[in-house]
Amino acid sequence: MSSHVREVKLLIAEHSKIFAYGIFLSSVILWFALTTARRLYTPQKVLSKAGKRNFSNGSILKSPSRPPGAWVPVNFQRPAASPYPDWNAQKTKPIPYRPFKYGPYHVTMGLRTMKWDEWIELDNTFLEWHAIKAKRIQERGAQCCRTVPEAYEGALELLEDLFSYLPQRYPNLYSSPSKDVLNNLLTHETFSLTSPLLVDPMEIAARLTQDDLAIMFERPDGKYYLLAGSILLPGFWRLSDKFGLPLSEIHYSGDVPHYKEKLEKGMENFFHRISPEKPVVRHNYFIQCDDNLAWSSSIGPEDSVTGWNNAEKLTVIESHHFRTERQTLRRLPRSGGVVFTIRTYFEPIMKVAQEKGVPGRLASAIRSWGKETASYKGREKYGEVLLGYLDECHKGQLERGETKEGEEGNYPF
Repeated sequence: MSSHVREVKLLIAEHSKIFAYGIFLSSVILWFALTTARRLYTPQKVLSKAGKRNFSNGSILKSPSRPPGAWVPVNFQRPAASPYPDWNAQKTKPIPYRPFKYGPYHVTMGLRTMKWDEWIELDNTFLEWHAIKAKRIQERGAQCCRTVPEAYEGALELLEDLFSYLPQRYPNLYSSPSKDVLNNLLTHETFSLTSPLLVDPMEIAARLTQDDLAIMFERPDGKYYLLAGSILLPGFWRLSDKFGLPLSEIHYSGDVPHYKEKLEKGMENFFHRISPEKPVVRHNYFIQCDDNLAWSSSIGPEDSVTGWNNAEKLTVIESHHFRTERQTLRRLPRSGGVVFTIRTYFEPIMKVAQEKGVPGRLASAIRSWGKETASYKGREKYGEVLLGYLDECHKGQLERGETKEGEEGNYPF
């Protein structure tokens, strides 16, 4: 009898273990199912009743997965811009960007977060830039301003946002009696969004800013193409050469150094991932061998075969000019186009070299360029005279105690 009882107890114990293991295994399976469901159901998949992705909470870091060339409008609105403090058409000076460092030189995209207030920068050179743009629009037309039909809605979206942003940021320059009308208080021009527009929307956008503008759109092959642009102050390249090309061909055709091995993959990934609420900014710089803002005549006439091979080797420092570009990139929420703004700043090198710490830092940066970069930027044509001048300026600053060897600035200033 006692033996039978022991067997029953052992049997009960064994079943208890099996039951416990079953509960444990069921719990693990349930936890895994719930975790997987939460990861799959992210905010990127949520659609509003209007069929738009809702990015208003600001938590989305990248655009969601989607078929190439397909874009679902996003429920995002640019934050209202704060008025530029004390902006004045005569007194507000250009921002002195100096986007270079002591060597070594590194090839990167150099992207940084952009503040929405700082999307478009205007200053006391506005009238000069505006007059040059107007003249080039009249003389060159579609060679500088162009939009293909499939990009028209995106170009119109950009123009609408400029109509909204500019009177918010620069109320001393622009007024907007209605969302479809914009008045320039300085030039007394009036611009309208009333359909149909009488000119290309990119031409109107060009007259509103000091920037050159370009919009890239993704096609079903997954590549981004330049399909809308107003490129009036490029210095070294022509819209007519790049228009309609995919991103990679734009850079290959311009012989951008190290693009294939160091930039192409990262740049293509960036274009696929950038989301409307995350604008970015970057800077670059060049030395120019003449004083022409719109087109660097030293590399040849604009409508001819151009390049540094055409440039004469400079012999006087007065011919050297410092050209820097501030570029912003943002995704348009309705059309999905990626907008470039390219704001050029242009000054004589003799002026720039008087700034504290700048000549030594710039000389080091130019010397640190690799062979491909030096060729791309034309260093052979100006390097000897320019570097000698910068070294003398740097030496004088050191002797006067104005700077220290190797002292960096607050990039990009």
